[in-house]
Amino acid sequence: MKEVVENADSRLETPAAPRRSRADLWAGLTYLVLALLVMSRLWRDPNGRVLANNDDDHGVFLFMLAHGERVLFHGDNPFFSDRLNVPDGVNMMANTSVLALSLPMAPVTHWFGPGVSVALLLTLGLAGTAFAWYWVLSRHLVTSRVAAWIGGLWCGFAPTMVSHANGHVNFVSQWVLPFIVWQVLRLREPGRRWRGGVILGLLIVVQVFINEESLLFTALALGVFVVAYALMAPARARSEARPLLAGLGVAAGLSAALLAYPLWYQFFAPGNYHGQPFAPDDYATDLASLVGFARQSLAGNAELTRQMSVSSTEDNMFFGPVGFLMVVASVVVLWRSVAARALAVSALVLLVASMGPRLVVFGHQTGFPLPFGLISHVPIIDLVSVTRFAMVPATIAGLLLALATDRMRTVSPRGRRWWQVGLVLALVPLFPKPLPVVEGTPLPPLFTQGTWRQYVTDDRSLVTVPLPEVTTGRAGMRWAALNHLEHRSPRGYFMGPVNPPVDDTGSWNAPRRFTSDLLWQVQAYGVRPRLTGADRERITADLVHWRAAVVVLVPGSRNEGPLLDTLTTALGPPRQVGGVQLWDVRSLPVPPQE
Repeated sequence: MKEVVENADSRLETPAAPRRSRADLWAGLTYLVLALLVMSRLWRDPNGRVLANNDDDHGVFLFMLAHGERVLFHGDNPFFSDRLNVPDGVNMMANTSVLALSLPMAPVTHWFGPGVSVALLLTLGLAGTAFAWYWVLSRHLVTSRVAAWIGGLWCGFAPTMVSHANGHVNFVSQWVLPFIVWQVLRLREPGRRWRGGVILGLLIVVQVFINEESLLFTALALGVFVVAYALMAPARARSEARPLLAGLGVAAGLSAALLAYPLWYQFFAPGNYHGQPFAPDDYATDLASLVGFARQSLAGNAELTRQMSVSSTEDNMFFGPVGFLMVVASVVVLWRSVAARALAVSALVLLVASMGPRLVVFGHQTGFPLPFGLISHVPIIDLVSVTRFAMVPATIAGLLLALATDRMRTVSPRGRRWWQVGLVLALVPLFPKPLPVVEGTPLPPLFTQGTWRQYVTDDRSLVTVPLPEVTTGRAGMRWAALNHLEHRSPRGYFMGPVNPPVDDTGSWNAPRRFTSDLLWQVQAYGVRPRLTGADRERITADLVHWRAAVVVLVPGSRNEGPLLDTLTTALGPPRQVGGVQLWDVRSLPVPPQE
């Protein structure tokens, strides 16, 4: 032991250590500056602005961060929230509650607001993911710091990552995954069963509370990699199988023990659901996107990209023509490496899976069947947005580029120059642009001055109209989050069952009710319905169900006039309180708490 310590001390005293530290510092700083550039428009007013390309999911994560603040400062149940979807609440384990992020960020959320926490997590997610891959590459896989920096740059700022930075805090926070991958690969070394297994198990637990979907993708990619490696190098695979399986057993046992109750809550507690509210081929990777440019890339064109991607948060490939060629060239350069070939096979398998059950080319449904159609309804797989499988080959592309760049140090100067030109032509067009933002509906004096407290007690809810729903009631849900979830709200944008217990298929909305359908139609089409006495009774019954204390009309809503007329017909004339139109319905009875 003494000899090991002395050898470690001597290495620290060599000139290489300060150079490595400086390289690490510069790598981290460049990643951080680039992340700040991407998020710069949001940072100008984190609590007042929302990401223009995905204000729905931006609002969801405002809610998730506010929930974490309530867990730490108010003792709320981390796996359940009664602040949304009154009276049923929300199963937070069945949603992307990012507890491993929201709880540490709770002090920031408490004192600076959830908007600041979301902006900070998106920024650190991009930079942290890039630096985590740089760290693993530079310490274990390549000798060149430049090669490691390029790999980290791609893995942290590839078009798929910048695309998901439009509100997807969970998907840009991938800084645990590089260490999970490396710990799995290290388990093949003798003597690492217990230590490596425990470390891996703890990393898995952390990742579950960041994003289970990314963990699933990583597990599938590693599984394909191991199978491909075993087929290409069977003798070596047999010799390494026993320590690998033993370490995986330790990791599985530890993580299963620690996650038993949270996962039970996710899949069996009230609010659980099965499947997604869309077909697998609704969100699939377009073959043409391999050589296209994403919306937020320097060379991107939004109109052209829309032909190859249905959502600005799902531009999951988009390497550009030169970028795609450089990835293919990397495989060629590394072809003699069994590990590199297995890595390429893993990328190809996950890429094909991301294309869904039928091949799509430049927005055209070819009808050509693909293997994913055979497994699209398998439990757990049916909870995944199919195109996100492409995030794996996007990351593997960065690793292959890093490994190939490192290998190119051994070729002729002319070969290195050509490789460097290729990297420039590949990376420059993919340089990310700042994400667009819009001004959110301002928090009215009703909340900023605390006037709402005169009307709403903790056993009642504050009903905002438009009702909090996906795409149509963003302001109300955002107001609740900015108010630190101090008041309860009915409905909301979250994942839950369509109509329990009759139908537990996943839905983005609370179960339908007469009033929610009525107000949605008024907002969408500007109609002024003629309410009958029976209609008013049904509206009253819904307000009772929602335990309403007041109804508040969001200023500036679409078809605000028809909404005002409808509410006035149903509830009488409103009061002007705290900058909003308000209906006091505290005279309605409150159902007993279940």
